[in-house]
Amino acid sequence: MQENWNDQQPIYRQLRDRVAALVMSGQIKEGEFVPSVRQVATESQVNHLTVSKAYQELVDEGVLEMKRGRGMCVMTGAQEQLQKLERSRFIQEQLPEFAKKMQQLNITPQELIELIKEIQ
Repeated sequence: MQENWNDQQPIYRQLRDRVAALVMSGQIKEGEFVPSVRQVATESQVNHLTVSKAYQELVDEGVLEMKRGRGMCVMTGAQEQLQKLERSRFIQEQLPEFAKKMQQLNITPQELIELIKEIQ
């Protein structure tokens, strides 16, 4: 995992988001084990408690599960679960700000659709 942290949110949250992105993209598949807490802590140069907190959040969300003696495993259905969670979070937290910014810049929904088509 990379070590570029931003000051906008806690490091455990950034770690959680990175693991979630790897699961959603399929880079870590359902049934596979995520790197150990110690491994991530060492590679990322963060406290192991920070990594544990990130993993625990994913456990609480139904994405990871502890396999005693083996580590943390991605649960079946985790990719779909994360997509639902992230979609809901986006709609509740980011979309209102995005819509406000569009309004301030006088960008119409039609213009936005065209701009998105150009990007893809």
